[in-house]
Amino acid sequence: MKSFLLPDLGEGLAESEIVKWHVNIGDVVETDQVVVTLETDKATVEVPAPYSGTIINRHGNEGDIIGIGSLLLEIEENQSSYTPPPTTEHSTQSSAATVVGNVSSQTHDINVDEFWLGHHAEKPENHPQLTAMPSARILAKKLGVKLEVIKGSGPDGVITDQDIYQACSQQPPGTEVLKGARRSMVDTMSSSHQQVANVTLTEEAYLENWHNNEDITCRLIQAVVSACQQEPALNAWFDAETLTRCVHTTVNIGIAVDSKHGLYVPVLRHADQQSSGSIREWLDKTILGIRERKIEREQLQHATITLSNFGAIGGIFATPVVSPPQVAIIGAGRIIERVVMRNGTVQAINVLPLSITFDHRACTGGEAARFVTALARHLEQADGNF
Repeated sequence: MKSFLLPDLGEGLAESEIVKWHVNIGDVVETDQVVVTLETDKATVEVPAPYSGTIINRHGNEGDIIGIGSLLLEIEENQSSYTPPPTTEHSTQSSAATVVGNVSSQTHDINVDEFWLGHHAEKPENHPQLTAMPSARILAKKLGVKLEVIKGSGPDGVITDQDIYQACSQQPPGTEVLKGARRSMVDTMSSSHQQVANVTLTEEAYLENWHNNEDITCRLIQAVVSACQQEPALNAWFDAETLTRCVHTTVNIGIAVDSKHGLYVPVLRHADQQSSGSIREWLDKTILGIRERKIEREQLQHATITLSNFGAIGGIFATPVVSPPQVAIIGAGRIIERVVMRNGTVQAINVLPLSITFDHRACTGGEAARFVTALARHLEQADGNF
């Protein structure tokens, strides 16, 4: 019987959430058959079986967070399809399989801390052994979980991160371990707070020339593209260490999408080359993928600027948060009715509130002001085409 441990899924990520098991105990699997879907840093990865065999045990439930090196499956191999590795003086009786295909084949050495309860440096005969991974000990301290009350699920009873999360979930109501997109948001927002010199400008766009049933999100995307073309300084990346700025000619817009699993920001590539129809088709397909948790990592990368249409839910103005290395994010609030003077008469006109936060280290106030002005003027047109 072979133990299949969670391998490195790429980009140095230390942990993953089990989204869905595709196999049950007793199932016979073939090599490269998908056995589990994991979510790492907002993206989902389908993990294949490294060899054929029968599932003896599954470790972890859907919704659990597990770290690299944690035990996923125990598989009884089909003898006819398994060729044992060459024996060396350093080989062991069991080994950890790694994911094949598009997933990294890098293996990891897992260090385990072993200690005993009591006051003696050596293991006392009348005290139970407590074995835990170092990451599990740190996590237990952070979440307030007592190791001595946990029965480890790892090899030889070792306590894993998954055991800590499971114990935490059994604590009093109100205690919640952040997972998936919410967990990633913690790092992103903390990084922005520490690294970016945020400044926010606000403006309003008067929508008196709009037709009925306008696609607001499409209009916003087209307006962002137009503003980037008129003031490209906001469509850029900034590297504070080298004090370099990369101003992009292509507009890749990150679109903030709210879901019950947390905040996702898929990227509309080459938005400057998209029509209204193709933008709407991309939005519908992408939102459906997020709801079904079938969005890939590549769909969340390489944004040059971000748009948050929070007004679809609520709110008028905001101070949206820039995500480095980007230098700007645009927020659109809830459309409100405003009384204005037109040709000496009072009229009620729909107004779209706009907010733009920019990194003042990379952009001047003038550049940001010209950008948001261009954004509003484009939205005020009757036709949103480029």
